[in-house]
Amino acid sequence: MAAALTSGKGIIRKSTNRERIFNPSFNVRQVLLRFIVANWHHAKLAARLSQGRQILKQPMTLSRTLPVGFIAPCLPTNAPQPPSGEQWLHEIKHDGFRVIARKTDGRVRLYSRPGNALTYRFPLIAEAIARLRPRSCIIDGEAVACRDDGMADFNRIRYRHHDAEVFLYAFDLIELNGDDLRRDPLQVRKATLASVIARAGSGLRFNEHMEETDGLLVFQHACKLGLEGIVSKRRDSRYRSGRSPDWIKSKNPNAPAVKREAEEDWR
Repeated sequence: MAAALTSGKGIIRKSTNRERIFNPSFNVRQVLLRFIVANWHHAKLAARLSQGRQILKQPMTLSRTLPVGFIAPCLPTNAPQPPSGEQWLHEIKHDGFRVIARKTDGRVRLYSRPGNALTYRFPLIAEAIARLRPRSCIIDGEAVACRDDGMADFNRIRYRHHDAEVFLYAFDLIELNGDDLRRDPLQVRKATLASVIARAGSGLRFNEHMEETDGLLVFQHACKLGLEGIVSKRRDSRYRSGRSPDWIKSKNPNAPAVKREAEEDWR
């Protein structure tokens, strides 16, 4: 495990006070590595819980009409480099499958980015959403399946060999108990989301963010660690469907996701 999490010539270790105060680069790298370690532990738990599950191998249902209650996701604008400043938050861009999860009247539905049904594919996610205390909610996130080194691997979802252990990295809360939260600032939505899923099952995990003002520094370390990239978001932004200038995606040019650019439409 230690070898798998090695980046360059160092691994996670206990930082000194001097490093914390005088070396922002060290801090950013440590936080990103901690995210990967958490991925590894979460993926192991999901794999154990998925043993013996039978996944229905039915094709994805394509529909020309959007399902009732479906809210089209907010999409980031691509940029070669991320923005910087105190108004921006930075999240890891996981190499997975965009999912809008909706709970209402005790029933859970999972939708892909275009609104296609995914509930049957990801039972851990559906079960975790169903067990949340709110009577209704709509959560935006990325469904991921991780390798043994804690890195998300899109092919594990694409070829459907690991559907039973896929979990959701939740990064936004659109609706809660009938209240439309899309006009609330992002930082408020994320704080509420963290509270809602604090004790969620293994199928649901909060996608943490970094408040480092130097977005380029975060992006450079994400690339060094082999991550897909980062998504930078204005902390005071509203949630709106479609492309948003308030969400900026910076992709690692060496990440596998970049090579799949032509396939982006069906994700």
